[in-house]
Amino acid sequence: MPRTALRICPLCEATCGLTLTVEDGRVTRARGDRDDVFSKGFICPKGAAFPALDSDPDRLRAPLVRVDGVLREATWDEAFDAVAAGLRPVVERHGPHAVGVVLGNPNVHTMAGALYPPLLLAGLGTRSLFTASTVDQMPKHVSSGLLFGDAQAIPVPDLDRTDHLLLIGANPLESNGSLCTAPDFPGRLKALRARGGTLTVVDPRRTRTARLADRHVAVRPGTDAMLLAAMVTVLLDEGLTDLGGLAPHVQGADELAAALADFTPETVAPACDVDADTVRALARELAAAPTAAVYARIGSCTVPHGTLASWLVDVLNTLTGNLDRPGGALFPQAATDRTPRPAGPGRGFALGRWHSRVSRHPEAKGELPLAALAEEIDTPTDEGTPVRALIAVAANPVLSAPDGDRLDKALESLDFMVSVDPYLNETSRHAHVVLPPPPPAQSPHHDFAFNTLAVRHQVRYTRPAVPLQPGRMAETEIMARLILAATGQHGADPAAVDALVVDQTLGKAVRDPNSPVHGRDPQELAARLTGDNGPERRLDMMLRLGPYGEGFGARPDGLTLERLLAHPHGIDLGPLRPRLPQPLKTVSGKVELLPGPITDDLPRLRAALAERPAGLVLVGRRHLRSNNSWMHNVPALTGGTNRCTLHIHPEDAGRLGVRDGEPVRVKGAGGEVITPAEVTTEVRRGVVSLPHGWGHDRPGTRLRHAATDPGVNVNQLLDGSLLDPLSGNAVLNGVPVEVSAQAPGRPDAPHSAAT
Repeated sequence: MPRTALRICPLCEATCGLTLTVEDGRVTRARGDRDDVFSKGFICPKGAAFPALDSDPDRLRAPLVRVDGVLREATWDEAFDAVAAGLRPVVERHGPHAVGVVLGNPNVHTMAGALYPPLLLAGLGTRSLFTASTVDQMPKHVSSGLLFGDAQAIPVPDLDRTDHLLLIGANPLESNGSLCTAPDFPGRLKALRARGGTLTVVDPRRTRTARLADRHVAVRPGTDAMLLAAMVTVLLDEGLTDLGGLAPHVQGADELAAALADFTPETVAPACDVDADTVRALARELAAAPTAAVYARIGSCTVPHGTLASWLVDVLNTLTGNLDRPGGALFPQAATDRTPRPAGPGRGFALGRWHSRVSRHPEAKGELPLAALAEEIDTPTDEGTPVRALIAVAANPVLSAPDGDRLDKALESLDFMVSVDPYLNETSRHAHVVLPPPPPAQSPHHDFAFNTLAVRHQVRYTRPAVPLQPGRMAETEIMARLILAATGQHGADPAAVDALVVDQTLGKAVRDPNSPVHGRDPQELAARLTGDNGPERRLDMMLRLGPYGEGFGARPDGLTLERLLAHPHGIDLGPLRPRLPQPLKTVSGKVELLPGPITDDLPRLRAALAERPAGLVLVGRRHLRSNNSWMHNVPALTGGTNRCTLHIHPEDAGRLGVRDGEPVRVKGAGGEVITPAEVTTEVRRGVVSLPHGWGHDRPGTRLRHAATDPGVNVNQLLDGSLLDPLSGNAVLNGVPVEVSAQAPGRPDAPHSAAT
């Protein structure tokens, strides 16, 4: 008999609740959970395709171990024996930094990806950490660290109460949101307009979101920081700033006028290709709105001045009095956050505590640029040892990082590589061991990261909808065993990893005078934890110690795992609330509006005022039925509008002799690709657009559907040398390319050909 089970969707940042139909141990249908306290029944095409993704026949069912150069199925014991035998000699011979760790985007969509990588990194002691953050969002982390003292303190727009929303480089009607967790983002934008609010979109493409907007500003790619700086000068020059209740918590506002004096609307207009009157109108409308929020995402981060643009977003929110107020941009507080510390000065945020070995890129938030991974493997220097072994967890940097051809060759040269991945993809095909997690229906789910970015406070947890199939291993156990194998404890009980975390966390909590369990016996507290396994006990502990928790009896009505399980559709914890100054961890204890590293980077932005692209520039593109590189093997999520084509404006197409549907050659600093042209007015003149995540044409993968229509790897057009210097984020947008018609019938060049 069919039955239903609840599951939080792990396929994008919206975290919608699903109701799954399960028949004979297999998910056959997914629909929106109408009783979910957060998503209220909303579902997108990705969530509807959950059954197909969950049962994808190309998902690996057993570990793979390389024997005589060939990956063969192995037992779990054989796989972890091989991991220990491959990793430990590298650490012992070359030291911990010779082991690199790459964490991909899906890590933040699983419980295992949230709970275990920090333990892996701490156990290894490596500084060679590379994550997806440096190809999409690191500028926002760095700007938040500099402004607020905490790289994770990211204000999100109060979508449900704002009167005016300014979106920059964001297309949430396709992406469902990023660094802003909001089920039914499209519905929330429509509700904003229905209640008389205003939506303004700044984007070089006329996206679905831009078509919904009251005003669309087709800015030249890469000039967002200049536009925002000019808006700040308008506010300052015209006396439109009003800090309101923020004033006691802000320092540096008086210095902004001098720092940004060169960025007037008239000065930035030629660079941005936005007339001065429009710039002034944007600033005045923002200041005049009863409440307003500025929200900028991928398009504003993956450019040469991504950190400056991210900083200026919150400068505008602050100067208009909209930071930390309802209807503006507020700091969410998740149920699993640590016990809030008292307001006051903190340790602040530091950049460049160490540097990459080859190009001396400074670390940011403990990470090195993913764009530098290839050179850290293949380039010897007099300083330090190259990366000789790699642990890749849910990561496919051959497609997601610049110059995948070089990285492809570099991975082949490693002494050892282990991938935790459900697929044999463009990156994991190089591994000596592949450890496949089970399908999502067989895993539990709680959103640790995304609840810290949610537009409403809530907490939800779903246990596995389907029992773990024979031969499968829970992803949490895979990660625990990986930690043991990598840190010289191979063979120990994996449950010891979770037990150690519980002991350490409770030991620290009882010593903390601000904790609800200060002075109590940690063993007595540990005995009160519930849950079927170590990860659930850790979740129970975090809920109890968190800001809404029952504090092990201190607040009887507070959260526990048992209470959460009794509310399968989640528990609503209310709208976002003002929190300043508590979240601030700056040395001053205030919002430091003009940090030193920002001041030092402004001359680079001034110099860019005189720069003009000589030809076409490239921007990326997001599809509603796709998420980076990991959904193109599901037939229901490909085809239609989800195609790898080059968007080009009709005037540019006519000038270059490019015809709709015919192949074009696109050449950049890192290589060239051939792809069909799609002539459209959705992209402005002088700009072309290719979606990311494609390029499934490399041998040795097991992605049969993706290989039937592989598309091209847009990141192969980049050589990896262009980075935002403050954050190390790769520059993926606004880069110059050459486009030429490729005569039909001519033999195509390889989809990804390095030059």
